[in-house]
Amino acid sequence: MDQNSAIILPEGSIEKTTTTLNVGPTHPATHGVFQNIMQMDGERVVSTEQTVGYIHRAFEKLAERRPLYQITPITDRLNYCSSPINNMGWHMTCEKLLGVETPKRVDYLRIIIMELARICDHLICNSIVGVDTGAFTGFLYLMQYRELVYEIYEEVCGSRLTTNIGRIGGFERNFSNTAFTKLEKFLKEYPVALKEFENLFNRNRIFMERTQGGGAISADRALAYGMTGPNLRAAGVDYDVRVHNPYCSYQDFEFDIPVGTTGDNYDRFMVRNGEMWQSLRIIEQAYQKIQGFTGAEADVYHAEVPAFYLPKKEDVYTKMEALIWHFKIIMGETAIPKGEVYHSVEGANGELGFYFISDGGRTPYRLHFRRPCFIYYQAYEELASGAMLSDAIITLSSLNLIAGELDA
Repeated sequence: MDQNSAIILPEGSIEKTTTTLNVGPTHPATHGVFQNIMQMDGERVVSTEQTVGYIHRAFEKLAERRPLYQITPITDRLNYCSSPINNMGWHMTCEKLLGVETPKRVDYLRIIIMELARICDHLICNSIVGVDTGAFTGFLYLMQYRELVYEIYEEVCGSRLTTNIGRIGGFERNFSNTAFTKLEKFLKEYPVALKEFENLFNRNRIFMERTQGGGAISADRALAYGMTGPNLRAAGVDYDVRVHNPYCSYQDFEFDIPVGTTGDNYDRFMVRNGEMWQSLRIIEQAYQKIQGFTGAEADVYHAEVPAFYLPKKEDVYTKMEALIWHFKIIMGETAIPKGEVYHSVEGANGELGFYFISDGGRTPYRLHFRRPCFIYYQAYEELASGAMLSDAIITLSSLNLIAGELDA
């Protein structure tokens, strides 16, 4: 319900009245269940107050009561547009605590899946920015290529959206020839589609006028808010966890970090487009490196960590020892060393970190998720104030706020 409130002005001034407008918590423009209480002067945003927590599920408290493998499905529900990055970031955190070193082939397979997830996330964000500026075609056109990626996920782990993909030490199974065939199909077809998508938007006069200058933020202000990922790089800061703190053998790859200059909606759009091209470049390199493995190395898909790597399903169903070990690992009956680690990955929205404290028990003593959405959403009031309502919605889209990651 709209409410009217008066602005107190100096004596002799004309009194102006603002309107309180609730955008959300359930509204298509919010891209998730969260709320903005906006003070409106006509169509212009005077101020806005963000309300979060509508889908808070107490992930960190849940993690304190669950063994390591039971936490993996929780990470799916953070940024559900790029679940594999969350899954593998968590597994790498566990490996850091356990002192596990993964084989190169495992690293390269993980990189393929994580970069596919990054493409999926950016694809959704940028196509929805197009929808919010009045162009629906790009959304419909690109979404079919997300389905190609989901088919690869299905072939690797059996799931599509909330993937629960991988294991501590690597993957549940080796990639099949079908998975690689589907990957080749995606690498062949998606660049053509992405080029057409860019032709529709990049130099489109209407799109540029709707996005350029809107939601701009300087590099200093972005850093002050703690922004990371595409939103920080759009402001001109070339910070990328994959380069500045390499993990999963990212140091073996050549790729560029797209950066903007103004930090506005247009720059955020362009940075994500650029990152999709770089992800394709990384995937192609990883695929070539995997094809270079021969002999026994060509079949490696996990590290040797018997105390934490789940036995094969067929063995669990037919052999008592495998069944016992499966139960022990899932229920947390294997000893976890005491320690304190922080591991971060370059999530689709920025630095996704896991701060893991173990007291040697079966579950984490403390596990904190560093969710990039939660951190940069605080900047929204500054970005939206003074803008027209329609432009404030585009700003919300270009930030790529994912409610699951925001609330956790």
